[in-house]
Amino acid sequence: MLRRNFPDSALDRPQETLIRNLKAHSRLPHEDVAEIGKFSITTRDLRPDEDFIRQGDHPEMAVLVVSGMVARYHLLQDGRRQYLSFHMSGDLPDAQGLFIERMDHALCAIGHATVAFIPHRQILRAFQRRPSLGIAIWRETLLDAAIFREAITNNSARPMQARMAHLFCELFYRARVSRLNEANRCSIPLTLVQLAETLAMAIATVNRTLQQLRASGTMDFRDGELVILKWRELQELADFNPDYLHMKKQSSSI
Repeated sequence: MLRRNFPDSALDRPQETLIRNLKAHSRLPHEDVAEIGKFSITTRDLRPDEDFIRQGDHPEMAVLVVSGMVARYHLLQDGRRQYLSFHMSGDLPDAQGLFIERMDHALCAIGHATVAFIPHRQILRAFQRRPSLGIAIWRETLLDAAIFREAITNNSARPMQARMAHLFCELFYRARVSRLNEANRCSIPLTLVQLAETLAMAIATVNRTLQQLRASGTMDFRDGELVILKWRELQELADFNPDYLHMKKQSSSI
């Protein structure tokens, strides 16, 4: 359901959300902030699991996550999904769509979410006027690539317990940098099936691995809420080093 347009002259919440996210990894001069404020943005509320970009689409707008969480995934011929990455408030999950003709993946909501659409033509014009803004958004796509590389290593090289712990560490760390968590907890509205399709595990393995992580006393995950009990110990268990996220604000403790 489309909700509203934001006028070019107003620096409203979606623009502020984008600015906050870009500032986590890039320097944004005042002129770049003002350029973002000129974007005409339409928002849309999404139901859990609702697709808003499908494989094969010809993109004309970039997507900004305003609230909630969305996922990028590949749809397999048998109907199963392989989740590739997760995106939170402020992320631009399909910025590479600016430069490709057809989408080779799909995007869906994880839980309830709100996304904003920014016309490609406006972003490309902004790149011409403010090349430094173009570099910041380009860096956003490079961070996506770094997350992809880490996911490949995670799913192919780490044992099951470390694999799941690493995913939780990454999502919690990103939520903390973006100030989306509350103390030692954050919302991660993933089902057990979605965890299985992310981590290349069977459902039975997901249940067993979650029980092992709970027994370790480092974290708990129930009903879509992640609680961190011993952050440093969880990092060690997961072999998690946040350097690949290239965030300006880093912390090893809670």
